[in-house]
Amino acid sequence: MLGDISVNIVHKNIKNIHLSVNPPEGAVKVSAPTRYSVDDIRVFVISKLAWIKKQQAKFRGQERETPREFLDRESHYVWGKRYLLEVTEKCQRPEIELTHSHLIMRINAASDSGQRQTLLDAWYRQQVRLEARPLIAKWERQMAVKVGRMFVQKMKTKWGSCNSDMRHIRLNSELAKKPKACLEYIVVHELVHLITRTHGDQFHQLMDKYLPHWSQVRQMLNTAPLAHTDWYY
Repeated sequence: MLGDISVNIVHKNIKNIHLSVNPPEGAVKVSAPTRYSVDDIRVFVISKLAWIKKQQAKFRGQERETPREFLDRESHYVWGKRYLLEVTEKCQRPEIELTHSHLIMRINAASDSGQRQTLLDAWYRQQVRLEARPLIAKWERQMAVKVGRMFVQKMKTKWGSCNSDMRHIRLNSELAKKPKACLEYIVVHELVHLITRTHGDQFHQLMDKYLPHWSQVRQMLNTAPLAHTDWYY
């Protein structure tokens, strides 16, 4: 703790110290080289207090989506566009269909909100998987890298992650709610980590090279309304 600020410290085999402030409430994380003592990290965090508080205030003031009840005419987002939910309660195979203006959910009348949430979550995962595959293929060619495996899942603290040793990337299924440019930004971000593990100078140089507008897309991603139970990167 540093005053009223809780700091999560992770020692890693890295060269430089990294600070992040994460939504939804502005949790502070410091990744530090193993040579850094707790006192060293404390001094570093104190020097960044003004910036930390500014970021926390931004996240706490960020718009939140209302809790979902999965009722007719409830608003849901797909690739940044708002759709009205239409629930068809029939005893048939549960499925989701997207039309011009509606997100149609066909599900058993006895289903509860948890089952409807599970169905929609699975559909969002599939949307991200379908959109991400050609993006990964495109950027593998341009960046001369190769992804071992792609995983899509609902994550609570990140939009994506990369295991550079296994060459695996993970994408947050919630990206299906955001504009497609956000998914491409996260794909490029994680593929850059196949070249450099950290967010140091080389990372920023490569992001500038491959996706010159990446900082604007990141801003759009992190200022979009957060889901009621969410977080982010």
